[in-house]
Amino acid sequence: MADLEAVLADVSYLMAMEKSKCTPAARASKKIVLPDPSVRSVMHKYMEKKNEVNFDKIFNQVLGYLLFKEFCEQTSDEPVPQLKFYEEIKLYEKQECVEERRRIARDIYDNFIMKELLAHSHDYSKECVAHVQKYLMKHEVPPNLFEPYIEEIFQHLRGEPFKNFLESDKYTRFCQWKNLELNIQLTMNDFSVHRIIGRGGFGEVYGCRKADTGKMYAMKCLDKKRIKMKQGETLALNERIMLSLVSTGVDCPFIVCMTYAFHTPDKLCFILDLMNGGDLHYHLSQHGVFNEAEMKFYAAEVILGLEHMHKRHIVYRDLKPANILLDEHGHVRISDLGLACDFSKKKPHASVGTHGYMAPEVLSKGTGYDSSADWFSFGCMLYKLLKGHSPFRQHKTKDKHEIDRMTLTMVNVELPESFSPSLKSLLEGLLQRDINKRLGCKGRGADEVKEHVFFAGIDWQQVYHQKYTPPLIPPRGEVNAADAFDIGSFDEEDTKGIKLTEADQAQYKDFPLVISERWQSEVAETVFETINQEADKMEMKKKSKQKQKFDADEKESDCILHGYIKKLGGPFASAWQTRYAKLYPNRLELHLENSAKPEMILLDTVEEVSSDFVSIKSEQCIVLRTRNDTKIVLTNTDEIGLKEWALSLRSAHKCSQELLASMAKKAGKIYGTDGAKESIALGRPLPAASPALTRAPNGSN
Repeated sequence: MADLEAVLADVSYLMAMEKSKCTPAARASKKIVLPDPSVRSVMHKYMEKKNEVNFDKIFNQVLGYLLFKEFCEQTSDEPVPQLKFYEEIKLYEKQECVEERRRIARDIYDNFIMKELLAHSHDYSKECVAHVQKYLMKHEVPPNLFEPYIEEIFQHLRGEPFKNFLESDKYTRFCQWKNLELNIQLTMNDFSVHRIIGRGGFGEVYGCRKADTGKMYAMKCLDKKRIKMKQGETLALNERIMLSLVSTGVDCPFIVCMTYAFHTPDKLCFILDLMNGGDLHYHLSQHGVFNEAEMKFYAAEVILGLEHMHKRHIVYRDLKPANILLDEHGHVRISDLGLACDFSKKKPHASVGTHGYMAPEVLSKGTGYDSSADWFSFGCMLYKLLKGHSPFRQHKTKDKHEIDRMTLTMVNVELPESFSPSLKSLLEGLLQRDINKRLGCKGRGADEVKEHVFFAGIDWQQVYHQKYTPPLIPPRGEVNAADAFDIGSFDEEDTKGIKLTEADQAQYKDFPLVISERWQSEVAETVFETINQEADKMEMKKKSKQKQKFDADEKESDCILHGYIKKLGGPFASAWQTRYAKLYPNRLELHLENSAKPEMILLDTVEEVSSDFVSIKSEQCIVLRTRNDTKIVLTNTDEIGLKEWALSLRSAHKCSQELLASMAKKAGKIYGTDGAKESIALGRPLPAASPALTRAPNGSN
């Protein structure tokens, strides 16, 4: 029976992986629904405050770039050839083949540079032309040949094209996607979880599929009770920090990166790149030891992974074959950053890692260390790939103390005669007990290792772009991991007496995370086009039915903020009613869909806008209290929107109060202080000399 369950788990997992490669409609089991276009008002205000409404910030986001490109190609009144020029330059820069670069360089010169020069419409500086011509005349095509043009292209795009983009529907769509991103709150329901593929000290790793995009991931679930039992809270939170550091910014194809982190009442969950090709320890047991050429391939990719970490001041501390995972094509990534540590401010001293791979300075108690520890472990790992055991685990001893003693005392590691001289030189350099003599630790880091004679002839750009053929390609249609029942699961009896308190849960309040660029890339690769098409259709239908007041931009008025909001109303104020709200300096209008006349709340009748959110009917709410002690309760399911409405209401109310106070002073001088104050306090109109206080509420001021 157990065998049958294991087979079914494998089949379900493999089917999910195949489904993740289908069309977006078939791939996703949950629909992404974009917020209403009116969210533009809130998002524009929010992003302006963050200084994110500028060309560079939007253009450098995956979805921002795609929507700006769509605007230039489909919507712009004026042609924007600069964007096409930019794309051709980027295509040129990606080429590794010199002949291909020559061909594209000629096309770019003919179609974008020469064409405009002949038409006398060239908007670029003479220096740019001279720079390109100088190289082309010598038949040289360096990757950065057109670099001087990039900044000049950007200068043009930052002007009219970007200004027009901000006034277009494409910017509205960007605001919709950005709002969706900033309101992501993941739960287990957002994933379909498949078979277990690994287990660690605090939890398990599963294959899973994201419901709304169909993308496959690995879900690492750490048990909160087990963490508490082992006092591992700091380690768990540290792993979240380390993963966010390596996963943000320039992506690294040789580290298992994180896209999301979230937690449930019982678990901490990391959503990571899925590597379905097994690990090098598993393949050592299946394939046997690797030869020098095969090992060189894995070594080169791991070096780039370590370099990525070390540039971010992270020491990995757990390099071994079991932590090197293969993707479906056979390329590798470093996984499990549970023991990784930031050494930028303070060097770590802890003796952590796996016996047989730990550097002498890690084993020496009280000794601080940095990335040096990883280069020693790297040498141990390469030895294991070639010989099947660590250099300090002679005669297959399992005695940890003996392994550590040998690591600390062995002056020179005995290297087999079968090893080539360059390999011996590499391992001797990496396995130096003296850090100052160790390869990778003399001041230039990974470059010292990359320049070693063992790696002579390696094109590191080709390595980075994964152009070398892997020595081992994992079999397709197989799980490439131990049987689900062999991996096993934790005994729940171990944590039976452990109780999670509010203080325990409070430690994880900042745990949830969405890595923006990785989420945007996931959406762009999967459902972006489909969701946009569906949203366009829905919005066209809505526009034809609704009156203009609900989707007006309010550009020409003094409207501060507009969009949908919920108000507590109905019998006994027990139901949430959706209203289209418009906030002006002197009033809040709440529009009903089928009524021409909005409900009006004059800000000079409001006594107070709650300084904090108030919890009412399980919702975070803004409460407005009027002079006759009526409460107006407003909320929004959109967290960003709710905060912006609260800030804008408080600001408008404050300005309204200040305006009333200043007018009372002026009126006092003209009509007598007591009479003016009394009129304003009672809400009576002043004589005609003060028109500002008696202006019709449905005016624009």
